[in-house]
Amino acid sequence: MKQQELEKLLNDLIKLPTETEWVEFKVDNINPQEIGEYISALSNSACLHNQPYGYLVFGIQNKTHKIVGTNFKPKIEKVGNEELENWLTRLLNPKVDFYIFEFSLENKKVVLLKIDPAQNVPVKFKGIDYIRIGSYKKKLKEHPEKERKIWKRGGEDWSAQICEGASAGDLDPAAIKKARDEYKIKNFKLASEVDKWDDSSFLNKAKLAVNDRITRAAILLLGKPESDHYISPGVAKISWILKDEHNQEKDYEHFGPPFILNSDAVLSKIRNLKYRYLPDNTLFPTELFQYESYVIREALHNCIAHQDYELRSRIAVVEKPDELIFVNAGSFIPGSIEAVIEQDAPSACYRNHFLAQAMVNLNMIDTVGGGIKKMFSLQRGRYFPLPTYELEKPNEVTVRIIGKIIDENYTRVLIQKTDLDLKTVVLLDRVQKKIRISKEEHQILKNQRLVEGRYPAVFVVSKIAEVAGNKTAYIKNRAFDNDHYKKMVIDFIKEYGVATRKEIDDLLISKLSDVLTDRQKMVKIHNLISEMSQKEKVIRNNGSKRKPQWVLNQD
Repeated sequence: MKQQELEKLLNDLIKLPTETEWVEFKVDNINPQEIGEYISALSNSACLHNQPYGYLVFGIQNKTHKIVGTNFKPKIEKVGNEELENWLTRLLNPKVDFYIFEFSLENKKVVLLKIDPAQNVPVKFKGIDYIRIGSYKKKLKEHPEKERKIWKRGGEDWSAQICEGASAGDLDPAAIKKARDEYKIKNFKLASEVDKWDDSSFLNKAKLAVNDRITRAAILLLGKPESDHYISPGVAKISWILKDEHNQEKDYEHFGPPFILNSDAVLSKIRNLKYRYLPDNTLFPTELFQYESYVIREALHNCIAHQDYELRSRIAVVEKPDELIFVNAGSFIPGSIEAVIEQDAPSACYRNHFLAQAMVNLNMIDTVGGGIKKMFSLQRGRYFPLPTYELEKPNEVTVRIIGKIIDENYTRVLIQKTDLDLKTVVLLDRVQKKIRISKEEHQILKNQRLVEGRYPAVFVVSKIAEVAGNKTAYIKNRAFDNDHYKKMVIDFIKEYGVATRKEIDDLLISKLSDVLTDRQKMVKIHNLISEMSQKEKVIRNNGSKRKPQWVLNQD
């Protein structure tokens, strides 16, 4: 853009109200992380407000819109050894173009970022999408109604596109028969009519074809193995990989279309062994398979339904001892697993809506969007760990399903407390997996007396541990009152007259919670001594700073 065009654009932006959601003014706040978040927010807001661009402008006061100038030099700024512009581009997903202009107005330097609006999906920075609400930047997941609007403005559904030149002859006859059988199960009222339909009619009614024309969804689910060229450069492959306890690969096999048949072939590779545990210390074991068949089926079919096939990546099913790992390409559209668990209705947004609806019609998934919550509920009913969703990578969703009990206390509390809501169980499951929870989430569990210990090192409460018959582990992991440790120090000094730091360490370190690391234990002892000497003044140092000799303060 020329200087004159830039000056006119800036003057037009300055005249806008301060709460304009697709424009942000800054002076010298050049934190790279914040710039990335604003690019996401302004791109998404520009989409919502039907604007051709969003704008992030440096050198302008936000409230007054006064031109004050900036010291920001985006062309030479770096994050580590990487240029700022490249760093921002790499961490935006999907990639969105933005243009940087540096110019002067009223003899003051101005930097203007002109940002393309989101197109098909919300723009994320480091895996999180943002939005502008008034003059504030917020996480988009907190405003699902705005997220739905962005998706409704999206482009074409990849899975619904017609495969030019493809015909019913490119579909596998056994897959078509399987599809008919499953369609009749799902639509039992139409069972008598389905057998009268020819293949073209069936494909149209099952939402696999559009006006007798074969779609990409049909190739994925029913296509012959050699028909996958119709979806090129997209990739339709599922890889089953067997690994041992050392993460070494032992076996593998790859599967292509038709997925309606080969998804069962993948599942048949998984060795679903019997697992036994003793509830409530009885002599009668509960025996069940490591994995609930619905859970592994739903996890795989979700990968098929939500895979971003344009990323040209394989779906992976990794089998390890006592664990299954499912990986598919593409961001997690709902934003967070909490959003899926807590909402009562399916999400309004899908990457491959046409494909997902066809899979519903063919009985491959129950309802569009309802299967994840059912997976969690089934695992909860089995008293097993819940599925773990790893969403940190921008273009990848990983689901881990553990096939054994990892904390008997967790299992026992589910047996004893059947009234816990699923949200609470999800938090308790994170505690048993040693996944850090927020302070607010910790308070939810603490209020119900389900955990104790000093945040973030929380541990199952004694009542649950007692039910589980795991008192020894509880005692070693729980934290005593600070007064308990202080009394031990005072009693030691009363007995021996003096205590060195090493003697106090030897006295307390084995008594502290095993949840703490060695370094955390040393810090805790240091804090206890400081409280006793400086705040409470019950002890004092009768030696040097390097070699303290702690004695009781008689004053």
